[in-house]
Amino acid sequence: METGVGSAIAAVWRIESAAIVAGVARMVRDVGLAEELAQDALVAALEHWPRTGIPERPGAWLLTTARHAALDRLRRDRLLRRNLEQIGLDLEAQEALVTPDFIDSLDARRRDVIGDDLLRLMFTACHPVLSLDARLALTLKLLGGLSTGEIARAFLVPEATMAQRIVRAKRSLGEAKVPFELPEPGELDARLGSVLEAVYLIFNEGYAATSGEDWMRPALADEALRLGRILAGLAPREPEAHGLVALMELQASRMRARIDAAGRPVLLLDQDRSRWDGVLLRRGLAALARAARLGSARGPYVLQAEIAACHARAHRADLTDWARIASLYGELAALQPSPVVELNRAVAVGMAEGPAAGLAIADALAAGGRLDGYHWLPSVRGDLLDKLGRPLEARREFERAAGMTANARERDLLLERARKLG
Repeated sequence: METGVGSAIAAVWRIESAAIVAGVARMVRDVGLAEELAQDALVAALEHWPRTGIPERPGAWLLTTARHAALDRLRRDRLLRRNLEQIGLDLEAQEALVTPDFIDSLDARRRDVIGDDLLRLMFTACHPVLSLDARLALTLKLLGGLSTGEIARAFLVPEATMAQRIVRAKRSLGEAKVPFELPEPGELDARLGSVLEAVYLIFNEGYAATSGEDWMRPALADEALRLGRILAGLAPREPEAHGLVALMELQASRMRARIDAAGRPVLLLDQDRSRWDGVLLRRGLAALARAARLGSARGPYVLQAEIAACHARAHRADLTDWARIASLYGELAALQPSPVVELNRAVAVGMAEGPAAGLAIADALAAGGRLDGYHWLPSVRGDLLDKLGRPLEARREFERAAGMTANARERDLLLERARKLG
């Protein structure tokens, strides 16, 4: 296969896979089977597109192929036909979904039809029959388009462990016959928390890709933002839904400034803040104000949005209120203890109280071992050691961090920082 075609197919799959799985799941009412059929469509694309060229609407081609495969499966299996009758569907209705008229109108209807299916898929993957970790992993796999290895890195577990977790999650949904539908209003609150967390994990993968050649995956961040806004509309009295939207809007506002003209990463303190997106900034601050007006205690997304707002309100990096950010991270750590939160607090404390204070926190985390394999820990230690005038130690930490990351742009950045200390 030509490298260009293979890369194009991989890019299309990253963008379209969630919508394809969701659209097929609406037919077969089985998330695991829907993913299999979507993967079969991908295999068909890998066989045909290098010979015939990439179609004008590759997502529609993949969805049509997967739907036809689903229809064939339904025709062959009388048990599935009986299941279709129970939920009020029939093969003729499904066939109507893959006519040329449907494909012609797919782009125009995408936001309503595909978006609705994506929400159904998200709430199905986050069903309470699964453990919290299984819900998040399955959502990242199906909606985030992340590989098993990428998800394993996000959870700091071995890839084999994550693969087993995802397989068990799909099997559990099938055995429990979880319906492919949005929850009733009375069930929404109980299931919203894990859905919000899954959306934010998807956004994070778009904002800072864990692997690959690109520093960011903007399409993934945009999809998470869209889903977050819909969720806030579904739960208008839930401060955390608005807090998550605020957090994502505020972080997304920086994306244009996070890379230079050559696509290289630009760290927060070095960014040209005039390039931050003013519309997203205003929307984020407005969403944060809505969360505050609801009047309940601040949850983790509202607290993180408050931290992002501190950066948003600083027109220059040297005007950042690092003492407040350190205080907010302390509040967040008390509410949701996490070594990653504590590492972020180390950065803020290092800026507010000096690098020695930040390094003490980072060193305690390193001694604890809970962030072994997490490349941001040596990266933060390298930065703090550099500020303390300990360049050889700092260089070793940057080199160690570079060896741990799977993102090419991030690796180049870390190695460049190491070289400057040579």
